[in-house]
Amino acid sequence: MAESKEDAHWRKTTNLMLTHLGVWFFFGFIIHMFVNVLNKVTIPILGFPLGFYMAAQGSLIVFVVQLFLFARQQDKIDREFGFAEDDA
Repeated sequence: MAESKEDAHWRKTTNLMLTHLGVWFFFGFIIHMFVNVLNKVTIPILGFPLGFYMAAQGSLIVFVVQLFLFARQQDKIDREFGFAEDDA
């Protein structure tokens, strides 16, 4: 049985969402569980411990970049299946 256009669009959208949720969970929770281990590594130019940097700014930078990437990737999926907002 052939997959409908709507089902294929939803499958790709769901996969994209789950991937981004995985990245969000990693940088939101997992990285912070290893702050003490990461603090043993120092960022050469800044001189900050890596764990401190990831807790203070690194995760936030990843989240902002992830928002833009998600919007671009979702727009590409929408255009591929003819569901983009300006296609109507």
